[in-house]
Parts: sequence; C-alpha cells; structure tokens
Amino acid sequence: MKEKLQLHKMQLKRAKEVLEVLEVQKNQINLKLESNPSCPVSNKDLRLVLLDIRITLNEIEQAKSDIENTQAEILKVV
Repeated sequence: MKEKLQLHKMQLKRAKEVLEVLEVQKNQINLKLESNPSCPVSNKDLRLVLLDIRITLNEIEQAKSDIENTQAEILKVV
C-alpha cells in the first residue's frame, strides 16, 4: 500500500513540475503575441500549451484523488 502511495505522490510531483514548465512556455508565447497578435504560429502554440496545461491540471487532480483514496485504504487496514 505504501508503495502505491509513494507512486501517486511521485506522479503528483512530476505533474506539478510539468505544469511549471508549461506556464513558462505560455508566458513566453504571450510575450511573442504582444508584439505580433496575429501570428498564426504563436496562436497555434498557445492553444497547444493551454491544452497541455488543462491535461496536466487533470493529472494533478487525479493524483490528489488517488493519494486521498490510498491513504483512506491504508487507514482501513490499520
């Protein structure tokens, strides 16, 4: 059980790290768009990064839920 809990915690940590990188990318794209708002490449990149951010936020939410469920299972066993 504790290994399962550690796995979920590592997944949460990794997802948070990925989210930080994606936020930096989003900010860089937004800076590019300030100078050229109609750039199709930057707009496409922004859409893709925003999608990745949404996916990562869902992964974070799932990992948190898995952690809570695993902790509850551990308490039932003890």
